Amino acid sequence: MKKRTSAGIIALSAPAIYYLIKKRGGSAKITSAIRRGNLVARNAEVVRLGARVGATYASASARKVFSSAERRIEINHETELKTAAQVSERLGNMKGALMKLGQMASYLDDGLPAPMRAALSQLQASAPPMSSDLAAEVIERELGAAPDKIFVEWDPVPIASASIGQVHRAVIIDPITGKERAVAVKVQYPGVDKAIDADLRNADFLGALLQQSFSGLDPSDMVQEVKERIREELDYSREAQNQQLFVDYYRGHPYISVPEVLPTFSTSRVLTTELVNGMSFAELMQQDQEQKNLTGECLFRFVFRSLYGMHKFNGDPHPGNYIFHEDGRVTFLDFGLVKHFSDSEMNTFISMVKSAAYESDIPAFRSVLENAGMLQRDAPVETADVGTYFGRFYEPVRKDQDITWTPEYSSGIVRHTFDRSSPIAQYATVPKPFVFIQRINLGLYAILGELGASGNYRRISEEIWPFAEGAPSTEMGRREAEWLAQHG
Repeated sequence: MKKRTSAGIIALSAPAIYYLIKKRGGSAKITSAIRRGNLVARNAEVVRLGARVGATYASASARKVFSSAERRIEINHETELKTAAQVSERLGNMKGALMKLGQMASYLDDGLPAPMRAALSQLQASAPPMSSDLAAEVIERELGAAPDKIFVEWDPVPIASASIGQVHRAVIIDPITGKERAVAVKVQYPGVDKAIDADLRNADFLGALLQQSFSGLDPSDMVQEVKERIREELDYSREAQNQQLFVDYYRGHPYISVPEVLPTFSTSRVLTTELVNGMSFAELMQQDQEQKNLTGECLFRFVFRSLYGMHKFNGDPHPGNYIFHEDGRVTFLDFGLVKHFSDSEMNTFISMVKSAAYESDIPAFRSVLENAGMLQRDAPVETADVGTYFGRFYEPVRKDQDITWTPEYSSGIVRHTFDRSSPIAQYATVPKPFVFIQRINLGLYAILGELGASGNYRRISEEIWPFAEGAPSTEMGRREAEWLAQHG
């Protein structure tokens, strides 16, 4: 069986158009590790480790992980990018920031309005990979020495790429244990920040795209959120902070894992994490339905456990950002877009799901929507219609029964999100806290629909909702309850 690896860490960066937000935040542990001292101090540590590289051979276990990482990029040496100037020019021509919008269309295509689908289809290209020499230059500039001086093993051929960087596999000497360790090294294209910044200074395209699908909606807040979040994603040190928060929270979890960050080998433009092998989404789709059901449950629990337990949401739910394992376990990658919700925002989300899904109290649901700014106060629309319009997203968890997620349902949710023909739509808007949360409806639901995942998601939700305290309803639930008892 072919394996996929944590090289997919940059597979599909956050798209856009509407929802992708993350607030500043992160782990003090990683912040201090990444930022302690200055570049000289970091380089001294790397060089110290590098002094052992020449006489070191990768251990059998590290080499096995390294060698089984499948090469994913066919290199065309005629078109690879050899200089920072070429990167800037190529990404400038491809509109690097806008490319990130198109990366979503590959799995939401059926639900998008035709004009938006046509526009996004032009934005799905990826830049060609950096040459091995250019990637090595970035490593040397960021870490203070050439790859062959830092790494026991370094694969000059990238194993994944996306709109702002590419991933190489390597073996390092772990600065903590002194042992060899297989890692994925994400290297940012030099100059990509300037290319994207140039795009974002003239982001009228985003507003025009939004207006085609949200007639009557002022897209200025959404566009501003997109611009801010894309800029944040360029900072790999922020991503490392985000990722380590999830590593620490899910440490020891029975079926959710996040690759460890190696801060000594990470900067704002290089991110090094442990290398993980497993199945791709295409390979998962060849498994039996029981495996798909377990995987779907794991994805659902990860998203909502993170939301209600951590008050955070890893904002790019896409199969390219996951590594799948045979017993339903999933390794989660790419934490460049993480939304950190405030207590006030979480209280609003909790009130919404409690009134709409748990208690079916539609007047209370309407009141929450109005107080949150999602619905114009005293809008001349029937409360029952408000419940129907806004409550569509809660259908899978409203009733205590087994359901099967379908592509038709997930596509319908996308169409519903973009449909402004309802009379209620003219009184509705999307406040900033809700721009990001829509990614659950569009990303997670699309994946569950592709999997055809079945289960009683009402009972699963009651285990996670902070107001319900439901008993474990599945084997995964029982194992997670044991973990929570030990780590809660």
